Amino acid sequence: MRQGFLFFCYSIVLILALPISSHAQRFLTDMMDTSTALGRGIYPLYQKHDRLRFGGYMQPQFQWANQKGLQNFSGGDFSPNSNNRFTLRRGHVRIDYGHFTEDGKPLALMVFQFDGSERGVFIRDFFGRLYENKWEMLSLTMGMFARPMGFEVNLSSAERESPERGRMSQILMRTERDLGAMITIETRKKNAAIKMLKFDLGIFNGQGLSGSTDYDSHKDLIGRLALKPYKISKKGLLLSGGISGYWGGIVSQNTVRYFMVENGSTSNWFKDSASGNMGLVAPRKYIGGDLQLKIPNRWGNTELRFEYIRGLQTATATTSETPGIYPQAVGTNNPIPLFTRPFAGAYCYFLQNLGSNNILFALKYDWYDPNTKAKGKQIDPANGFSAADIRYDTFGGGLIYNFNSHVKSTLWYEQIHNETTNIPGFTTDLNSQVLTLRVQYRF
Repeated sequence: MRQGFLFFCYSIVLILALPISSHAQRFLTDMMDTSTALGRGIYPLYQKHDRLRFGGYMQPQFQWANQKGLQNFSGGDFSPNSNNRFTLRRGHVRIDYGHFTEDGKPLALMVFQFDGSERGVFIRDFFGRLYENKWEMLSLTMGMFARPMGFEVNLSSAERESPERGRMSQILMRTERDLGAMITIETRKKNAAIKMLKFDLGIFNGQGLSGSTDYDSHKDLIGRLALKPYKISKKGLLLSGGISGYWGGIVSQNTVRYFMVENGSTSNWFKDSASGNMGLVAPRKYIGGDLQLKIPNRWGNTELRFEYIRGLQTATATTSETPGIYPQAVGTNNPIPLFTRPFAGAYCYFLQNLGSNNILFALKYDWYDPNTKAKGKQIDPANGFSAADIRYDTFGGGLIYNFNSHVKSTLWYEQIHNETTNIPGFTTDLNSQVLTLRVQYRF
């Protein structure tokens, strides 16, 4: 622990001595919008280079944990005999091709993005987007692209302040992308009355990149209504936010399913073995809201963010993570029962520039309770519970710097606290800790 603390302090001193600059945020579901600086900047790039744009970034990093073999959502589990590592967290290469009308209006956009690291090469985005130009406000996207659910899921990994999305985002929306189709309502006219609003509504397979194919015929509907950054005072206060909904599920391939029922002052698992459960859609239903407030001040900007999501999540007895393939008994092709849990989770950020818009101090707190009907010592194998029902709270903070417009460094420290239960290995708080030093190279 002492070595980790000294490394943390040394890294702060080293990075503070470097010159830096900043660049704007970009969201995974952003469209080509001439009312934004990003949209206006993309057009001449396309036209200058045959309407092709190449971009990407890589994120080499060093991590230290206070335990060997630490299981975590801060970049993946450590190997059983290791508590520190160098990794290439992400290596994205993106190709955009834009097609325009004769008067310069967007007609179609095609995007191809790959992610390469020591773990292999995977696709991230493979989609096409068609624009209408009569009202200049509709677009249709089809292929593999980001789900329009919430704020953090859609904030690009290249722009996010914390090294990783929160535990809840990773469990519910593994890899962020899915195969489907989406309609977007967002005006491209600079002075339109609804220029501050954006609405996305899409239909998706459901399992995302965590599975190679859709394992049932049920499709998931996802929607988000967002308010773009809106100036609410003469001093420059900017408010933005959104509400999101997810209506989906998994088709049961077993006659047995489990869900929580109240029993007096406690709740327990109920085993439903009706024959009608075969083919029943076990729910994945979420509702969420997010809010962001940016406050200019003499130090630069203060930004506050908050997002809360709750609902029903269907997975298995041993995990609440959305399955990529239909769950089966180990070593067999036999489908196992599905478990539906009521969940809730949230995160909040405090972001503060330190005398310049280019130097950022960040604090983050997030929590995820995969089963809001079970608490503490009630979570016991004797009652049918497992580690999948344990709540986690994560406290993190760090410094973010841009050396120039192409290089950014992040120093981030996290403490992860688990709920005290009767599950073996989780009868006390493990107080897990992870330190990450990342440098991002972008082109």
